[in-house]
Amino acid sequence: MAEEKISNETTSEEVKDTKQESKETGAPKEHAADEKADKKKKGKKDKHEVEIEELSAKLDDMKDKHLRLQAEFDNFRKRTLKEKADLIKSGGETVLVNILPVVDDFERALDSMKEVSDEDAGKQGTMLIYNKFREFLKQNNIKEIEALNQVFDVDLHEAITKIPAPNDELKGKVVDVIQKGYCLNEKVIRFAKVVIGE
Repeated sequence: MAEEKISNETTSEEVKDTKQESKETGAPKEHAADEKADKKKKGKKDKHEVEIEELSAKLDDMKDKHLRLQAEFDNFRKRTLKEKADLIKSGGETVLVNILPVVDDFERALDSMKEVSDEDAGKQGTMLIYNKFREFLKQNNIKEIEALNQVFDVDLHEAITKIPAPNDELKGKVVDVIQKGYCLNEKVIRFAKVVIGE
């Protein structure tokens, strides 16, 4: 019996040892499985991080496109408002330009009536109509370009010819005005045709 107890003890010890060995040999297997799981998790994390980076890059790109589009629209809006304001300012420009020769004709008629007395009905009627035209031009922001005895300016004057200046002060200046020039809202709608002294 004592022998049976010893053999049972050894067998139980052997079983314990084999269990421990199997645990030890199984531990590396479990540890390897844990490492694989960790690698998979890291791989998933890396994939998620890459996706997050790609999405943030796309988001930044879309924000940039949105800002550019907004700025472009704002510029378009400002440009159209400016064009509309310019159209309103100079909307009747063609009509006003076509009235200028009529004003010129009235001025010629008044020049020819210098010798006629101021009480003459024809002269008074002509003066009345001429003054109404002048007032109409003022109301529509048309101003006459000052030219006589002014320094020649290519932005305002159109030189027809040059003549010797009557005196040294008039050299390079306008000696005579052939046709008056006009501006509409600071924009030249007809250049003054002038003669320059040299």
